[in-house]
Amino acid sequence: MIELRPFDSLGGANHGWLDAKHHFSFADYHDPSRVHWGNLRVWNDDTIAPKTGFPPHAHRDMEIITYVREGAITHEDDLGNKGRTEAGDVQVMSAGTGVRHSEYNLEDVPTRIFQIWIIPTHSGDAPAWGAKPFPKGERSGKFVTLASGYENDHDALPIRTDARIVAATLKAGETAEYPIGKDRKGYLVPATGVVTIDDIRVNARDGAAISDLDVLRVTAIEDSEIVLVDAA
Repeated sequence: MIELRPFDSLGGANHGWLDAKHHFSFADYHDPSRVHWGNLRVWNDDTIAPKTGFPPHAHRDMEIITYVREGAITHEDDLGNKGRTEAGDVQVMSAGTGVRHSEYNLEDVPTRIFQIWIIPTHSGDAPAWGAKPFPKGERSGKFVTLASGYENDHDALPIRTDARIVAATLKAGETAEYPIGKDRKGYLVPATGVVTIDDIRVNARDGAAISDLDVLRVTAIEDSEIVLVDAA
């Protein structure tokens, strides 16, 4: 089953420095039908103005994955980690027992990100942070794993949950398949472009909530960049 969630149906708020859209209930937006999708709890579509960002704040017991669509985000935390993640690349923060961090757009142009929160499988671990480049050429025409809670996904950033984040870049007319399995829940968002799933058109920044499907087949109508969470 594919449930389309058009971009214009999302919650959100424009704070000036931050224009945020929420696929799931978050902050002042609450929709009882959109609280989570399996263990996927948050998918925020954020545009951050130049030279602004999120000042230091705390998290715990959450896996937080940031996919940078345009620009770059600079992370700093009380563990001593600091890093700049550019468009197409990914950072992961396992909040664990507690971490305090900031995220700023130090660039001269707006930064656009997907920030994805997934409920961890267990708690009590120390916090951790990591980032990795994922050249788009390596995911041309196929899904590659960006972050994963499974040990056999050796090239992916580790997360502490029963989930996987994958991405693909497709040329118009190309189809990519992902064997999700009927017992899993998927949530797919095109960062750019337009795709179809089972003849359902999914435009850029729309959400597609996927369930009861053995194999996910995505066909690009336009050149597209897509991100998918495979959730428990």
